[in-house]
Amino acid sequence: MKKLSLVIIAIGLFCSLGTFAQTKVEATQAVNQVLDGLHEAASQADLAEYLGSFTDTGIFMGTDDWERWSRPETLDKYVAERFAGGTGWTYKSVERNINFSTEQNIAWFDEITVSEKWGRFRGTGVLINDNGNWKIAHYAMSVLVPNEAWEKVAEINIKTFADRAKNNR
Repeated sequence: MKKLSLVIIAIGLFCSLGTFAQTKVEATQAVNQVLDGLHEAASQADLAEYLGSFTDTGIFMGTDDWERWSRPETLDKYVAERFAGGTGWTYKSVERNINFSTEQNIAWFDEITVSEKWGRFRGTGVLINDNGNWKIAHYAMSVLVPNEAWEKVAEINIKTFADRAKNNR
């Protein structure tokens, strides 16, 4: 009887691991679809699709210190204004890593995106699975700066923010 119980437990564990792996593959595909869809919607200036990629309280962090847009207040307005003329922005993901919580209802990612106009960026963020629908809760974009160029960029950064501080007084 003990052997039969152990066999049943082993089969159950094996089956659940197989289901977990399949679920993780499916979840990875779904998260990739949301992120690729976000970038595609931005390049097509598709307001409904772009905003629909985010949770109702999603946040987008841009590259400047003041660029923190939250839904529905500031992000919806900003994106609507940018897309109103029929043009958006184009970033293509060239590398992406995705991780999941144990329950597989939260995913976090990092990706390298490329813009023909602006170069390379890193996007990082969090998605939440709400009843089978993955949505972006937080997306942050940062400019990638090669280490050998950092000294010049730091000088510009320090000067720019010092100038801003003087002008805001």
